[in-house]
Amino acid sequence: MSSSLRSAAVRPMLATALLAALAGCSSTAAPRTTAVEASVTTKAVGYLQGSAVPASLALVPAPPAAGSAGFALDEQVSREARALRGSPRFEQAHRDAELAFPAGANQFSCAIDVDVDAVKTPALYRLLERSRIDASAATRTAKKHYQRARPFMVNGEPTCSPEDEQDLRGNGSYPSGHTSIGWAWALILSEIVPDRADAIQARGRNYGESRLVCNVHWQSDILEGRFMGAAAVARLHDNAAFNSDLLAARKEIAAARRAGLHSARDCAAEEAVLKVRPASAL
Repeated sequence: MSSSLRSAAVRPMLATALLAALAGCSSTAAPRTTAVEASVTTKAVGYLQGSAVPASLALVPAPPAAGSAGFALDEQVSREARALRGSPRFEQAHRDAELAFPAGANQFSCAIDVDVDAVKTPALYRLLERSRIDASAATRTAKKHYQRARPFMVNGEPTCSPEDEQDLRGNGSYPSGHTSIGWAWALILSEIVPDRADAIQARGRNYGESRLVCNVHWQSDILEGRFMGAAAVARLHDNAAFNSDLLAARKEIAAARRAGLHSARDCAAEEAVLKVRPASAL
């Protein structure tokens, strides 16, 4: 065989060897991300897109006007809520203000009696994080349209989360986004753990009431926040990805129970504190 023919025959083998070596280097430099790691590190997005998000401006009435019976109730509840400043209930309202994950994932830990973890319960973690985005989006249009001033902007008294006040000033009070999220979570978790539905729904109610105690929302903001949270959950049930995560989350909770796992929080203390509420709150 001539030297030119030998060179032509060797070239493909050299190229194959070089590609294999490069592939080996590449796999060493950039290991494949597992499904669990991806669920932890990927920025979350809601399940609902575009017109699937409930239309808050069409669904909620205008907030109570100054001088109306509705606003008189708002003011009464606000006075009762502000009287709790400095109490354990006020401290709980500060803890309830945290929505960022991973801390936000465990706001209902006592109600379901399981800690939510991005690695141990990835579907439940994902379900709560993504539905949080949807329930918040369900209030956004009305918030922007009405730009209602929050209680602390009217009464000049402190909130439970001074670190949030600058952002809150530019974000309308009506309806309450935190309440929408909390009520959406309460409805979703009640489906996953139906034997704890009463405790979960009570937590959904007092989670919203924490916004009254915090001096960042009016009573009518809370009521319409619950409504929009329910509207968001109704839409979520028509979403395939949500329903898939809902089924997976049920299996995770069942497995956690079989393993004898419980919430690591002091749930008895939390429950006692959360029983304290503004007397006139609906």
